[in-house]
Amino acid sequence: MRINLDTPVVESREQRLGTIIAWDGKASELSKQSEYARKSCSSGCGEKGRRLCEMKGPFTQGSVCSEQMVECQAGNIRDAVLIQHSPIGCGAGQVIYNSIYRNGLAMRNLPVENLRLISTNLKEQDMVFGGVDKLEQSIRDAWERHHPKAIFIATSCATGIIGDDVDGSARKLEGELGIPVIPLHCEGFMSKHWSTGFDATQHGIMRQIVRRNPTKQEDLVNVINLWGTDVFTPMFKELNLRVNFVVDLATVEDLAQMSEAAATVGFCHTLSSYLAAGLEQEFGVPEIKAPQPYGFPGTDAWLRELAKVTHREELAEAYIAKEHARVAPRIAELRELLKGKKGFVSTGSAYAHGIIAVLRELGVEVDGSLVFHHDPIYDSEDPRQDTLAHLVDNYGDVPSFSVSNRQQYQFYGLLQRVKPDFIIIRHNGLAPLASRLGIPAAPLGDEHHALGYQGIINLGETILEILSHKKFHEDLAAHVTLPYKKWWLDQGDPFLLVKGE
Repeated sequence: MRINLDTPVVESREQRLGTIIAWDGKASELSKQSEYARKSCSSGCGEKGRRLCEMKGPFTQGSVCSEQMVECQAGNIRDAVLIQHSPIGCGAGQVIYNSIYRNGLAMRNLPVENLRLISTNLKEQDMVFGGVDKLEQSIRDAWERHHPKAIFIATSCATGIIGDDVDGSARKLEGELGIPVIPLHCEGFMSKHWSTGFDATQHGIMRQIVRRNPTKQEDLVNVINLWGTDVFTPMFKELNLRVNFVVDLATVEDLAQMSEAAATVGFCHTLSSYLAAGLEQEFGVPEIKAPQPYGFPGTDAWLRELAKVTHREELAEAYIAKEHARVAPRIAELRELLKGKKGFVSTGSAYAHGIIAVLRELGVEVDGSLVFHHDPIYDSEDPRQDTLAHLVDNYGDVPSFSVSNRQQYQFYGLLQRVKPDFIIIRHNGLAPLASRLGIPAAPLGDEHHALGYQGIINLGETILEILSHKKFHEDLAAHVTLPYKKWWLDQGDPFLLVKGE
């Protein structure tokens, strides 16, 4: 699958990968239907990825969009500015992302500061006559206020409807200011799932920031991540490697030197798929094609592949043996303490596959999971990155494995199916509903919390901590009512409306 950097517009996930946002069944069934990744598709896959049978709902209760993901990616580059060419309402996420950004900087021991995001504040008159003048003035304002190393422009549904020549304005102002001015086409209606926004940011970075004539650094590894704590530097130090964190919390120079790295890794294939594949295709930086680093099989394979690509096999084997021995006693204790407990995972797609693996390492039952979308393949098309198959093959099936883009009205029924003792969640909007049912949640604000060998211990101890507060959630459940009619709560199928029954 070839990434096309000749165009400023990224190809959406559903076009490129066959992404879906509604499905219900067993994990093994979804894995089998996604056989394109295993190169054994029996019913004809075509060139663009496996086309799965996707359920179509009658409405969407609430979600986020591609522009918001651009906001949390391009908006989190430390010496750049993001301009949202949009009505002011599209900038509502700036409040929460500023909090996340500041926390992320603090966790990395970087100077804490506020985001530099600007909205062009499009109004009714701009929708009629166009907003190019506002955009160009905002770019000049961004330069005068902040003197950034780069300026990103996020498009919106409004600018897509107007048809503003954002690319033309970007070229004009780039020549005027002498810094990269990068249009990111991420209209909310462009894609049905927000993960296309990750790709839009990464597409613009590869087109206009990554260094074209790199001087290779044989010990530098790109780590595609969000805001989590730095668990990679201690791991990579054991292999005599250095970390180049991208995209969030990076500088423009960090992004530029991605082409100089010896390899690229990520904590989640959903986030890293496009950038890692593009760096390999366009700049010759190998993507580490392995399972994600969760649980023993995944982390072992990930480290060994990284060591193979960077020629550090002996160091990797010594580190793997040392870590296995170090964590084994505590993991054995945690398995005993968590015996008989049942968990439910509700996160992004590939990340959920990794978290379920860690729960199974801890002996926790996982009968159900909700993932917010599903990519049948990733951009490398390499079967070693088939995270769902890795989960099923190494840890067994998940009987109730659902795909839905964070629909609140379905969550009650999904939890009632399996009645878990706790939930693991990344996007916290669903957690209050679980609390109303007496179910505590572990919100993984630090997305690296469960990564690697230490991550197994981290997650186990977090589960024990939230279970110690279970009485609070049970008391809450006894004194609140749910915002749904009894008819809906009595239905056994959370996908009843989707199926049109």
